[in-house]
Amino acid sequence: MTPQARISAAIEILDDVIAGAPAERALTGWARRHRFAGSSDRGAIRDLVFAVLRQRRSCAAVGGAGDREDRRADGRALILGLLRLRGEDPAGMFTGNGYAPPPLRPDELTGTGVHALASLARPVRLDYPDWLDAPLSRALCRDLEPVMELLRHRAPVFLRVNRRKTDRPRAQAALAREGIGTRPHPLAVDALEVTENARKIRNSQAYRTGLVELQDAASQAVVDFLDPPRKGRILDYCAGGGGKALAIAARSDAQIFAHDAAPQRMREIDARARRAGVVITRLENPPAAAPHDLVLCDVPCSGSGAWRRAPDGKWALTPARLSELTRIQQDILDRAARLVVPGGCLGYVTCSLLAEENESAVLKFCDRNNGYDVVRQRRISPLEGADGFFVALLKRK
Repeated sequence: MTPQARISAAIEILDDVIAGAPAERALTGWARRHRFAGSSDRGAIRDLVFAVLRQRRSCAAVGGAGDREDRRADGRALILGLLRLRGEDPAGMFTGNGYAPPPLRPDELTGTGVHALASLARPVRLDYPDWLDAPLSRALCRDLEPVMELLRHRAPVFLRVNRRKTDRPRAQAALAREGIGTRPHPLAVDALEVTENARKIRNSQAYRTGLVELQDAASQAVVDFLDPPRKGRILDYCAGGGGKALAIAARSDAQIFAHDAAPQRMREIDARARRAGVVITRLENPPAAAPHDLVLCDVPCSGSGAWRRAPDGKWALTPARLSELTRIQQDILDRAARLVVPGGCLGYVTCSLLAEENESAVLKFCDRNNGYDVVRQRRISPLEGADGFFVALLKRK
């Protein structure tokens, strides 16, 4: 595909997203309808789509659609804005030749330049909904602008070294033999940041034999912070794909259990555990009130700390949805608290930047449950080089 054809494809996919389709579903649907597109084409189109979704408001403003949230830009305006933000001349892409999008209209020939972004309202130039300005300001204070600027750009790719099978230097050497460059990351003891050929990882021998696993460095740092017990019983209560359960299993000889309210999210855990050489027992039904030495609750949340990876969630979040999430979080904590043995610990984790889901959530829980004390808690900022996370460790009396 030509660069112009990729631009046309990205516009089509973005129009699907604007109409309500999740980004991943829109990308998959396009790929199924255009099976001639190779992997490099699909990757380039995906990069365009996600770049726009991370910078949707600034793209709209620079693309000529204005900066008001109630004025929805179409895919064409958003791509036009992205090209201008990158300093590229859109006339070379909007030619109408072959599979290129139609030529620019007279009203599209001039637009707001990058130099004008500084004069726009903060939520527009830093790409987030207006209503989030106050909650983000409370949570991030002076870090708001640098954090939100980071979240406008692509996230790094991280690997977790599986210490059951190897260590960081040997994992790096194995990856290097396959052309994958990495460097240790200080945020977590087993973290490697991928510096070269990230798209080769899933087909690499190092990955397929379980030497490494894809996992954000901040997610790994959460497990380091919790310092899970080496023996006993550990329950990952909101396991999803099992990333944190796998990280715990790599460093603990405890019995590891995984549960999720939507069991289908756990469908890959068995294969991932076999590859890693560990044992994780899936519990598709709610666990009985058996004593666990650690219950980890990586709760559903706004995902605001990981908006680089799932940027469409930024635009879907509303005040009503945030209120609903905080209620769900408290319900999960109340149910999970009953599954901890006296003297055991409850871990609370979000990938959120918002105090409502983090420090305030822990305070609310402790106000209702005087049988728990906060041992320690930590906010991991995207300024530390990975996603934004919050983690609290609470001990049952």
